Amino acid sequence: MQLQAGVDAPQFHLADADMVMFSLAAQRGNKNIVLYFYPKDDTPGCTMEANEFSALEDEFASLDTEIIGISRDDCLSHASFRDKYGLSVLLLADTEASVCKKYGVLYEKEVDGQKKTSVQRSTFVIDKSGKIRHALYAVHAHGHAQEILNLIKEMK
Repeated sequence: MQLQAGVDAPQFHLADADMVMFSLAAQRGNKNIVLYFYPKDDTPGCTMEANEFSALEDEFASLDTEIIGISRDDCLSHASFRDKYGLSVLLLADTEASVCKKYGVLYEKEVDGQKKTSVQRSTFVIDKSGKIRHALYAVHAHGHAQEILNLIKEMK
């Protein structure tokens, strides 16, 4: 089930690339959150998206907004991905896909005749009160970070 704008963002706790726990609830009242889900570390589209978000980090920060990427990769994979490209976004490990399920970003695809569950590239803009302001499914990586920055600017 896909989430809609106006609902409370599903809460979660996940470990980041340094194995530090991140709690969405702890951000309430402090920052807007851009939560983006992506299929896999160190693949072309995911690398492009993470690099574009990282390049705009200062602009997002000036709007009290933190960028968080989530995939089903583990913490070690995230640390390697972050360090290889000098990423500044926070990467969270959802190895059990529990948060992916809460946000409705999983789908079945066929690879070499086998059905496989994958993460649909999706982004959620969560305001300081914990409400989803924008829920975007099946987004394209290139130019997406700028598109999200523009949405954040309109929220003021």
